[in-house]
Amino acid sequence: MRDTMRQPMFLGKTLALLALALVAYQFYRGFRKSVRTFEQDGAYIDRLPDEFVRALFGCMGHLSKSDGRVSEDEIRAARLIMHRLGLNPAMVRRAIGWFDDGKRPGFPLVQTVREVRRVSGRSTSKRILFLRLLLEVVLAKDALKKEERAMLWTICSELDIGRVEFAQLEAMIRAQKGFKRSPAGNADAARLRAAYEALGVTVEASNADIKTAYRRLMNKNHPDKIAGSNPEADVVAEAERRTREVRSAYEMLKARRSIR
Repeated sequence: MRDTMRQPMFLGKTLALLALALVAYQFYRGFRKSVRTFEQDGAYIDRLPDEFVRALFGCMGHLSKSDGRVSEDEIRAARLIMHRLGLNPAMVRRAIGWFDDGKRPGFPLVQTVREVRRVSGRSTSKRILFLRLLLEVVLAKDALKKEERAMLWTICSELDIGRVEFAQLEAMIRAQKGFKRSPAGNADAARLRAAYEALGVTVEASNADIKTAYRRLMNKNHPDKIAGSNPEADVVAEAERRTREVRSAYEMLKARRSIR
């Protein structure tokens, strides 16, 4: 009798959990679509206004310094974002200057974020992108201090980003961070390092440097370039292998860094 009563209760709880999971999944799909542009559309980066980039690195510096010191992990994460945005050497120097400005006392956080909202217009994806890049820097450390979280809530409020959206984005970035530390993530990192090595560049290289290295190596190793000298079969085979290696490495870096 008691077991018979428990079955409908168990079934009801199961259905409720499934419904909740479905709602969460649908929210995730919509949320993921709103931030996917940054990874899949390199042209989108070119449309980011200078005011957006300036505010981004200023707020990065401000958040990083809010707990008293800027960690090496935060600096490394900020550098990687500079490269992902395709900033040239002059723009990198300016971004570093804006980051340093953000570390100084009296940085106008609210006014800076309001400028981001102004230049973003009705684009929700740009506002989420702004928050996402900030989170990638502050979450580069193991713990998020209460001062940083309070500032992030302020930024969300000014950008009209809700707490649920913020929590979803934070969870996604933490999951990505966890993946990078997993065996699969280590293997992925190894493939990425191999891609840089295949092109003879480092992770600090700009997108322009990577393009130049790719073109130089393709010009040097492509079988058509050596056909005129009537090379031996093993020489042609090595040229074909090297060409495939260089092309594969470039395609990986092109996708990861949104190189156009």
